[in-house]
Amino acid sequence: MPALSYYCNVDNTAAVILHRKGYRLWNDLEMKAICAEKNGWDFAADDAVQLLGLISIFESQQPAEYREYWWKIDDPWLLDELPDFSPSYVPVANQSAFPANS
Repeated sequence: MPALSYYCNVDNTAAVILHRKGYRLWNDLEMKAICAEKNGWDFAADDAVQLLGLISIFESQQPAEYREYWWKIDDPWLLDELPDFSPSYVPVANQSAFPANS
């Protein structure tokens, strides 16, 4: 089992992180989306985890101004190259440095 995977109980944590980063959050009932804004840059997604992902793209790209497809990265194109199996690793939950809850 992964150390973290998406489930709706992660949404509030994502919203808190966005709030701590200084984003204003609201629900857009017409779009049926959760939205965020900071310094005029606005974002919308189906849930707070998706919203956090979109804002991570924004923060990684750091656009100086709005232009079409400012977020797009095509090179390298990784999605077609992903293996169909996981690499060999020891999950953090199985590592001795993290004893199981008693």
